[in-house]
Amino acid sequence: MKPKTILLAGALAVGLATAAQAQRAPAPITPEQVRAHVDVLAGPALRGRGSATPDEAAAAAYVAAMFRGHGLAIAPGMAGYTQPIDVISFKLEGAPVLTANGASVDAPMLFSSNGDPIRGKLTLFAGTDPKAAPAADVLLVTNPAANGLQVAGQVDQSKVKLVIIRATEEVRGYYDVIGARPRLPRYIKGETARPRRNILALNDAAFDKLAAQDGAQIALELPGLVQQQQVTTNAIGYLPGTDPAAGVLLVTAHLDHLGVRPDGQVMYGANDDASGTAAVIELARVLAGKKHRRGILFAAYGSEEAGGFGAHWFADHPPVPLADIVANLEIEMIGQQDPKLPAGTMMMTGFERSTFGDTLKAHGGLVTTDPYPEQNFFQRSDNYALALRGVVAHTVSGWATVPTYHTPEDTIDKLDLPFMARAIQSLVKPLASLANSKAKPEWKPGGRPSE
Repeated sequence: MKPKTILLAGALAVGLATAAQAQRAPAPITPEQVRAHVDVLAGPALRGRGSATPDEAAAAAYVAAMFRGHGLAIAPGMAGYTQPIDVISFKLEGAPVLTANGASVDAPMLFSSNGDPIRGKLTLFAGTDPKAAPAADVLLVTNPAANGLQVAGQVDQSKVKLVIIRATEEVRGYYDVIGARPRLPRYIKGETARPRRNILALNDAAFDKLAAQDGAQIALELPGLVQQQQVTTNAIGYLPGTDPAAGVLLVTAHLDHLGVRPDGQVMYGANDDASGTAAVIELARVLAGKKHRRGILFAAYGSEEAGGFGAHWFADHPPVPLADIVANLEIEMIGQQDPKLPAGTMMMTGFERSTFGDTLKAHGGLVTTDPYPEQNFFQRSDNYALALRGVVAHTVSGWATVPTYHTPEDTIDKLDLPFMARAIQSLVKPLASLANSKAKPEWKPGGRPSE
């Protein structure tokens, strides 16, 4: 047997062996149980669970085996516990080529591209406000006080084809955060690709040389750009309720991460988001031990890191009508405690937008407000796809700005497993209470988001 085959066969055996236990009073959530799931999901065999890769599919199969083993049913309208989604993506097999007046420019670092070659006149921009940037084919951000990444990310795309910034230490660090590879078009098959900004960075020598050539004719070519079809995978399990008219709760996490970097480093993603996926599995185990008035859907999404495709597909193809989902709790990065939060608590994104957080707290949920409102975390997780459709949906996190975020150091040894176990356990009672209640969370005035 191949290692992954052994892994999945073992996971299935473990899941089936717990089926009988799921119908008895479940054991409390412990650090050892949490670690067992993270060991698999963030272990070497799954190589960082890259979005829409066979490694991600293996992770989804593991989660599906756990759902089945804990006695969850196949969700309405589905043929099994996994939901495959066809994705079209692009890959750059060669290095980008940048020229100025026909002369090669050294080592361009391509951040993102819509996949098309670019030709046009170079315009220098000495300002710091993206809104003040002039219309230009190619814009070079020259002001040392400007935040190059911010300018590039906020200039009017209809006015500027390509933005070039200086490869500062901050810029290089962010390139590592996004996986040390350019962001290229990727979309669900049959849908329209979301427009990508064209952004690249240059080292100091190349940048300064180009800055002396205002008005130069610039050309960007992408040799070796290939289109590929991939499959991303959601894992979904369903705990039917006793009252079909009572609605459904939705508990979710994303199971993918950044996979293997071009330099061969594995991005294990123990905190992001093997921790949340482990929480969903454990909540399914405990909550499946009793019948509830409302049904409960448990889902682990694929391709959050690549554009939230799993959550968007779920929102477009829900196993139950979205109007029947009374609330969605997304769990992401609960592996460490944020020093800004009260001891033992998790932050809830958009806490003030609805009554959901108050409901969880009232029944013992260790959640509190988000101390980073300027980061817009509410809009940056899979809950947002459901929130835009009207579902009261929020994400809980332990430490959203943890230093290991999107680094090779996001490994299981960096997790606070006792904190994780307590945090997950604190969600059991409030979710069970909500599953047996006639009340449901509501948006507060102005809380429901719009696109």
